[in-house]
Amino acid sequence: MNKLTRKDLYSLEAYSEMRDEFRKKVIAHKENRRLELGNHILLSFEDKLIMQYQIQEMLKAERIFEAAAIEEELEVYNPMIPDGTNWKATMLIQYPDVAERQRELTRLIGIEDLIWMQVNGCEKIYAIADEDLERANDEKTSAVHFMRFELEPDMITAVKSGATISAGVDHKNYQATVNPVSDELRKSLLSDLS
Repeated sequence: MNKLTRKDLYSLEAYSEMRDEFRKKVIAHKENRRLELGNHILLSFEDKLIMQYQIQEMLKAERIFEAAAIEEELEVYNPMIPDGTNWKATMLIQYPDVAERQRELTRLIGIEDLIWMQVNGCEKIYAIADEDLERANDEKTSAVHFMRFELEPDMITAVKSGATISAGVDHKNYQATVNPVSDELRKSLLSDLS
């Protein structure tokens, strides 16, 4: 469901002409799909429009126009588009100071598996992280993780009926809860569910 194909993409020439306007549209769209969990974790929820923008930017930057190479980009980015029963996000662990970031990434090993979403009245859904490749090791976690939150049918029904959504982190060295998430984010996440 809802995956991008070559037909959804603009030629390099067409994209060059519309890039500024398209970029403004995507930036405004992304604002309603961001969630800060405490001071140092950001979840950026992905969707078809955002992935289309990412692909278009890659095609432009690399001057890709061959069909096979375009298909390769689609294969890389399409898995980040929600499937109708889930939310997909990029998690960024943000510490401006490099030394502090390195220290905290060591303290936060395993945090990617302790990020949760919760539909009001339902159990917490913990992230399924880094399905594409392992980003952490025994010494530190990565500053970037890709995650999926898989919803049960009753959770989808509840969100469609107006239930609030909360989110948080349950790591021993980092806890945060947002209850509820903003109405703008809730509405945007609702659009990911079929």
